[in-house]
Parts: sequence; structure tokens; C-alpha cells
Amino acid sequence: MSLNSVATFSTISTEKVQQAKQDGVPIIDIRRIDEFQKYGIIPGSHKLTFYDKNGNYNTQKWLSKFSEIVKDKNQPFVLVCAHANRTKTVGRFLSDKLGYKNVQELSGGILDGWIGKNLATTKLLNQPKSWWKFWQ
Repeated sequence: MSLNSVATFSTISTEKVQQAKQDGVPIIDIRRIDEFQKYGIIPGSHKLTFYDKNGNYNTQKWLSKFSEIVKDKNQPFVLVCAHANRTKTVGRFLSDKLGYKNVQELSGGILDGWIGKNLATTKLLNQPKSWWKFWQ
């Protein structure tokens, strides 16, 4: 078996996420709606909630929406949640169980890995101005 066929899951730095975003790699935010509203999202990322507030999830429904963003198992993508805990679970599931080969997560999640580095978020896709700085 070639090393290229092995699925991977990796934690990447804020700088690498910024580069991936510039390169057109999908950023998929798996947090809940209340978290999107409170902290915003990385501009241009896809909002795709995995767990509800009680920790429940519907894998088939989520995967159906996910497959509209990530078209094949070789395509790289970056998962984001609040603290990079949920992304570890979802990322390893996608990598280890489903065979996605380029699964990445933002180190520290959106709170430490993005907002904590003084980077802007937005409430709406493609909204140019950072809303969370305004409300703090």
C-alpha cells in the first residue's frame, strides 16, 4: 500500500488555515447556530453544524450536506469548532472510518486559533467587516 493512499487527519496552525483559505480549500465550521451568532464565523467558511446543544447528531444528514462541499475523499478541507475538541472527533471519523485523505482542523478552534489571534469573524458569509470586535 502506498503512503499516498493512507487517510490523514492533522491539526494545522492559523497561518496554514489562512493559506488554505486563500488557496480555495473549504473551511467547514461544525459549531451550533448559537455559537455562530455569538462569535461569528471565519469569512467565507461553510456553516455545517454537527452536534446539537444536547450532543446529538445525524451523521447521514450531515454527510449529505458535507458531500456538497467536499466532492471526493482526496479533496483537502479544514474543520473548525470552538476549541478543536469536536473537530478531533469528527475529523478522525472522516479520516479513519470513511477514508477522507486530507482532513485538517484549526489548532485551538475559532476561539483560540482565530479570534484569540485577533483575526476577524463575520456573522454572514462574505460580510466584509468583523462584527465580534464591534460588540466586545
